Formats: sequence, C-alpha cells, structure tokens
Amino acid sequence: MSNTMTKTVLIEEFGNSSVMKIVDIEVGTPSAGELKIRHKAVGLNYIDIYQRTGLYPLALPLTLGMEASGIVEAVGAGVTHVKAGDRVAYASNPPGAYSESRIMPAAQVCPLPDDISFEEGAAMMLKGLTVQYLFHRTVPIAKGDTVLFHAAAGGVGLIACQWARSEGINLIATAGSDEKCQMALDHGAAYAINYSTEDFKEKVRDITAGKGVPVVMDSVGKDTFDGSLDSLSPFGTMITFGNASGKVPPIDVGILAAKGSIKLTRPTLFTHIGDHARCQSMAEHLFDKVTSGQIKIIIDQHFTLSDVSKAHDALESRNTTGATVLEI
Repeated sequence: MSNTMTKTVLIEEFGNSSVMKIVDIEVGTPSAGELKIRHKAVGLNYIDIYQRTGLYPLALPLTLGMEASGIVEAVGAGVTHVKAGDRVAYASNPPGAYSESRIMPAAQVCPLPDDISFEEGAAMMLKGLTVQYLFHRTVPIAKGDTVLFHAAAGGVGLIACQWARSEGINLIATAGSDEKCQMALDHGAAYAINYSTEDFKEKVRDITAGKGVPVVMDSVGKDTFDGSLDSLSPFGTMITFGNASGKVPPIDVGILAAKGSIKLTRPTLFTHIGDHARCQSMAEHLFDKVTSGQIKIIIDQHFTLSDVSKAHDALESRNTTGATVLEI
C-alpha cells in the first residue's frame, strides 16, 4: 500500500487552544502488531486538554487525541483480532486520534458492533471503559451500595449514572447547575446535588443518615478533593481519576487515618487496558451495556476537525454536557 497524506492536529508548544495546528503528514504502512485506520469520528476528553497544556507533559511535537472510531485499512504481521474492512473503535496510547487516518498499535483497537454508530463508538471508548474500571476493577461495589460521583452530567458522568442504575447501585450525582443535576437524574442518578449552590458533603451526610458513602469517584480534582474525603464512611475509598478544576495539592497521608482509615487511589485507564485480553474483555462488557439498551451514549457537541480549537474551548469552559466528537 502506498503512503498517503493525512490531516493531523499537532502541537509544538504547550498552551491554550491556539497552539493546535492542522498539518499534512505522511502515513505509511503498518509494521508488526500495528494497523492503519481511517477515522470516521474522534472523541474529545479532558486528558487531551491536560496534554495540550502540559499538565501531563509529553515530548513535543505532539499529536493529540486518545479515542476514535473508523475502518481498518491494513494490518501488520501478527494482528489477528481485526482485519482490513472491519469497523473498530479504540481508546489508546499513543495520542494521535485527531487525524483523518493513522498507523497505531493494534492491541487496544476493538471490533465495533454493527449496531453502534461510528459517532457513538468514538464518544464511548475512553469514557465508557473508564466507567467499567471504576465500577468493576477498582474497589468491590455491590448492588444496593451508594457512591458519590462528581461532574455527573459530563461525558463520563452520564455513562456512570446509567451504569449505576443498570447494576442496582445508588449514585449521588453532583453537577454545577440545576439543569445538569436534572440531566443526571434523568440518566439514572438516585440523587443530585448542585455543588455551586449547596455544600455537597453536608448533603451527602443528609442523604446517608450521617454515615457517608463507601466510594467517591472524583474527576474534578482540586475543588472537590477535601469535600470528597469528608463524604466517605469509615474504611471508604476515594477514587481520584482526573483534575478538571486543577491538580490536587500534595496531602499528608495521616489525613486518611484521621478521616476513618479511608483509602485513596489514583487509577488510570491506560494501566487497565495495557493488557490486550483485558482491554478486549472490558470493551465487550461496555458494548453489551450499549447494545442491550442499558446505556445510551449522549453526544451533545459536534465539531469538525478544522474547529478543534473551538471544541477544546467548549470542553474547557465546563459548559458541555455528554460527549463531544469531531466528525472526520
């Protein structure tokens, strides 16, 4: 197969959305363990912003984007789980999804069922696989348990609300407006707290008759961290998995003892999906939730590749709901 040119979003310095440039680069042929994919849609995530700003500093120049869907154009030696012509979706390192096509490692690329659209596939992989590990691979959560989930009207949050409902788990949602709280309730949250007008930790104590919750799932970071710890019951687990409001400052681990022998963990999706078989199994679980109708993927913002800066500005404003996709 001959080399082709493809439009790709590249940054040469860290900064605001204006540092992103669309350049033409040459895409070659896949080596062993790789494949070539032509993208149909690309998902946007907060990790893209963290990489663009240098909060997660990667080597420059850097192509951005961690999840997408499309059609396999070619596979390298040893790739057997997908073939040319297959519909696929992925959340995967290395970054580079903001492109028309690319060569990438095949291990984390997953066959996409026919009844899931390319847009849904692009919008669900990173967020949906994140929810899968939060509920099934981080700390045991049983039917009837109550969890606190921040930013519950976002892309990850709306999947989490539906996932909790499908598993019989009571999810206490927080969000920054009454409209977003209603959205979380509509998607399966048992309770919703507007943290811009209410003290969420006090409301959590009210809801739980003073006990607190066994698990908090927090991707907001700095603004909610202390309140999250104060919302836990003794022996509870704080899962911090993002920093939308900024990085959490260093903490004195003695606080964990003082607040009731609580646990703190900082998982990342990429550790969970690093193993090929585990990644494919997690994706199958996610796809089953979607094809069964238990989870609907909500895409509320659509942009073109050329409008990627506007897409980042929208995401960073924290005014988006559901998922945001670039249509290729």
